[in-house]
Amino acid sequence: MTSPADLRRPSRRPSRRPAWAGRNYSLLTAAAFVTNLGSHGALVAAAFAVLETGGDGGDVGLVAASRTLPLVLFLLIGGAVADRLPRHRVMVAANALNCLSQATFAVLVLSGEAQLWQMMLLTALGGTGQAFFSPAAEGMLLSSVKGDEASRAFAVFRMAMQGASVGGAALGGAMVAAIGPGWVLAADAAAFAIAGAMRAFLDVRDVPERTPGGGMLADLREGWREFAGRPWLWAVVVQFSLANAVVAAADAVYGPLVARDHLGGAGPWGLALGFFGAGTVAGALLMTRWKPRRLLLAGTLCVFPLALPSAALAVPVPVTVLCAVMFVTGVMLEVFGVSWMTALHQEIPEDKLSRVAAYDWFGSVALVPLATALAGPAETAFGRTSALWGCATLIVVVTAAVLCVPDVRNLRRRTKQVTAGSQVDSADAESPVRGLG
Repeated sequence: MTSPADLRRPSRRPSRRPAWAGRNYSLLTAAAFVTNLGSHGALVAAAFAVLETGGDGGDVGLVAASRTLPLVLFLLIGGAVADRLPRHRVMVAANALNCLSQATFAVLVLSGEAQLWQMMLLTALGGTGQAFFSPAAEGMLLSSVKGDEASRAFAVFRMAMQGASVGGAALGGAMVAAIGPGWVLAADAAAFAIAGAMRAFLDVRDVPERTPGGGMLADLREGWREFAGRPWLWAVVVQFSLANAVVAAADAVYGPLVARDHLGGAGPWGLALGFFGAGTVAGALLMTRWKPRRLLLAGTLCVFPLALPSAALAVPVPVTVLCAVMFVTGVMLEVFGVSWMTALHQEIPEDKLSRVAAYDWFGSVALVPLATALAGPAETAFGRTSALWGCATLIVVVTAAVLCVPDVRNLRRRTKQVTAGSQVDSADAESPVRGLG
């Protein structure tokens, strides 16, 4: 029977969000959507901003390398800082730096006064912000999701994040073709400002307090032990260290050049990148239903198609075929992405998430500056077609090699996340999985 006190209490409207989509998760997802919407257009705009100032493929590579070099230099420090300070504050500060650097870049391009060294410097500032943002953001996201629906939550997050790339890349390419790259860079700066404001409202009251460590170097060593002690973790990071390097060279340098010479310019290239984004959305949608028991085996097998875009650019294929290739690649790569996030979530203790994420990011981007800087000279020495075929071949070889690691083939899905100081044997799999597999 209802009491008078119960009648006086205001009734709460039932939440329309699923149980795993809490406040922090929802804010992080919305902010990632806004950021990706701007940044995917800015990737196209930055390359064509360099070309419009009279630069060549080597100059495009230098600007791309200027972003990734500070990313490599500061990632490990960023991970240690994010495991010491409130992660949301680190994220907001990094977004502010990215906003200022992109706004200045936009002003220089719009004024027609942009010089190569200025573009490299501002891009380097953006990479520095990303170095502190990425480990904090990954740690914040992984700690915001609880329970056995983690993989579905990560799939929805990535679907929203990657979905923004569909509109961002296509709209960015169209805007570059219609009104020039400067306005696309300005829109990216505004996106960083909006996303930073949203992340300022993250609630960290439920995040477990971290025990003070023995200093920055001690924190880095502890993160290294966590990273190096897991063969599946470092094997996949080494794989992507090489794969990401050649993909970056193909996408940031060779792709715009092939588009300019054979496909019709920025618009078709932006459309192809948009189809890649559409593929990632479809892949994430697939992963909301499919929960493979052997996480990394399924994910790694889906990395092989990452070689297809480089091969397609080497031919080069018509725009319609390139768009289809990019779509398939996006689907397959997203299967890996969700599987990888789920593995990190279930295997790494919460208090070490950002440091492990930093080592992950560090390995994954360590060779990107070298690859993008050498893309122009490699084109001169071997020819663009041979360089692109080399990119495709290397991806296939390193992906086949990582399948030789037993832990990559055998790591299984669990029902519980690893807590600080606990160890769970990798054979402790969950009950039979519902869905497609």
